Amino acid sequence: MSAEQYLGEYPILVEGLKNQFGSQVIHENLDLAVHKGEIIGVVGGSGTGKSVLMRSIIGLQTPVEGRIEVLGQTMGEPREPGDVDIRSRWGVLFQGGALFSTLTVAENIEVPLREFHPEIGAELRREIAEYKIRLSGLPAEAADKFPSELSGGMRKRAGLARALALDPELLFLDEPTAGLDPIGAAAFDDLTRELQQTLGHTVFLITHDLDTLYEICDRVAVLADKRVIAVGTIAELLALDHPWIQEYFNGPRGRAAQTAQKRAAAMVRDRARAMDKQAKPGD
Repeated sequence: MSAEQYLGEYPILVEGLKNQFGSQVIHENLDLAVHKGEIIGVVGGSGTGKSVLMRSIIGLQTPVEGRIEVLGQTMGEPREPGDVDIRSRWGVLFQGGALFSTLTVAENIEVPLREFHPEIGAELRREIAEYKIRLSGLPAEAADKFPSELSGGMRKRAGLARALALDPELLFLDEPTAGLDPIGAAAFDDLTRELQQTLGHTVFLITHDLDTLYEICDRVAVLADKRVIAVGTIAELLALDHPWIQEYFNGPRGRAAQTAQKRAAAMVRDRARAMDKQAKPGD
């Protein structure tokens, strides 16, 4: 529903960011460039300000210093008359879904439609909401349920459906698999990758889930020492000698995630070979 699409290379560009609460400095001289069309995972220890960084990018947190450019627009600058509200060009899934408890799932999805497209009638809003519900993998009957009637995994998908309401160019996901069982988390990862490949949006994903990082993230940004200390593929990060990176990716959970990924890759290769043999029975 955006009036225009961003054609540049970096839909998110952060330069010299400083965030501070009282005397506590969370970020200082933080730089980050996110490539268009990628899924970038953001990791860091407790207190490194992963969510604060996301909130700064989407304008919910005002930094002390620095510059943030989103989809070619510098955040904090006044909007020119007639310009599309930048908030209508991204979707956000906050931790826990952050759904309005007194609204049904469909009504939650309609909230951004009402705010940014008041010209859309009730019937079309409902049709859009029902389509986003299907897109997020929820059953049709979820439309008229309240958040309290949903499981944790279904609330996450309902929050995702609302984040997708305006066909965003950017999708922000804050710990989307937290609290989900391994099967539910893997299904959500698959959905995230499938949607990104189908819709072509850029995904900014905060997570501590190593399986998510290995399975769907194109690159990973590591927050430590009040800044982004490294950005790259997991293989590139593993080549660095920073103690936190080595402990995180080479610890027991990191090794388990590596093993799981190798096992999954082997299964895909075996399946491909079996299909190839079926296609060539004479070989």
